[in-house]
Amino acid sequence: MTLVTDAPARPFAQAAERFPTVLWNDSADPEELRRSIALGAVGATCNPVIALTAIRNHPDVWTPRLQELAAEHPTWGESELGWQAVRELSIEAARQLEPAFAASGGRDGRLSIQTDPRLHRDVDALVAQAVEFSQLAENIIVKIPATATGIAAMEEAAFRGVSINATLSFTVPQAVAVGEALERALDRRGEAGLPEREFGHVVTIMGGRLDDWLKAWTAKNRILTTPGSLDWAGVAALKKAHAVFRERGFRSRILSAAFRNHLQWSELVGGDLVVSPPFDWQHRIDANGIPAEDRISEPVPAEILDELTSLSEFRRAHDVDGMRPDEFADFGAARNTLRQFLDADAQLDALVRDILVPAA
Repeated sequence: MTLVTDAPARPFAQAAERFPTVLWNDSADPEELRRSIALGAVGATCNPVIALTAIRNHPDVWTPRLQELAAEHPTWGESELGWQAVRELSIEAARQLEPAFAASGGRDGRLSIQTDPRLHRDVDALVAQAVEFSQLAENIIVKIPATATGIAAMEEAAFRGVSINATLSFTVPQAVAVGEALERALDRRGEAGLPEREFGHVVTIMGGRLDDWLKAWTAKNRILTTPGSLDWAGVAALKKAHAVFRERGFRSRILSAAFRNHLQWSELVGGDLVVSPPFDWQHRIDANGIPAEDRISEPVPAEILDELTSLSEFRRAHDVDGMRPDEFADFGAARNTLRQFLDADAQLDALVRDILVPAA
């Protein structure tokens, strides 16, 4: 694909005008989100890594606010104070997205807030926190991990009226299992006579993290691949999942996250899905004028897909039945990403501790 570095085209605006593909911002940082909305973003996300970064980047805001919270709640520990900051960050971001929420009837204009990763083994705790988070703002959508435990929690939380975004999700079998769980929740609501409304459910595939894992896996197994071929792995999974969702009539959308290259946007344009790059990737795509062409139905080049499908680990990620739900949590990308989320939680605790109890 030719890059046009001096083109006046605005790729995200063009995509929004011509296709159902929409842009969300992979950050709840208020300033980044304002700039992203100017490019056409109609949603955003927050997770432990994103929240930690936003709080660190704005010590002038969050140091005094965390001190105020500590004074207001003298018995709260570091974790409670840190997560209150995450809530407030998310509420502020959700407020910026209210116009898009109203304009789309609730399909977009969503702010994703992630459940505490330390709850990843507890269905009831995940459901309870999802319900609590959903009440922070009308346009909140709650992220729950796409593991067997998390998918059970998603179904119950969605039945109770929570808008869902799957996280810790990298593969087609995970996305399909989540899509099926959300269908069951919607059907249960209908059977129970609960009101129908637009939940805006989305099912994330962290395409770049699938690429990362396959690069690590092939290196560990001393497998040489054609340079660049593994950069298509996440794209292949996203295209496949989108096609399956359409074939099965799922009422949720695929979301592309964890960007490593512009293909994770440009190869998905045309589809009824969400692309959620970090703002820096949005800026680069916009500045280079990457064309907004209908490519969602264009297959991954045959020679690349053939090479990818020769890898057993890619087949696990790409085939609808490549993994059972009880295998999702042990997939390499899931283990690595969960550890990163847990580490961010620990770092947020440490940040709050340094504010409350500075070194003598």
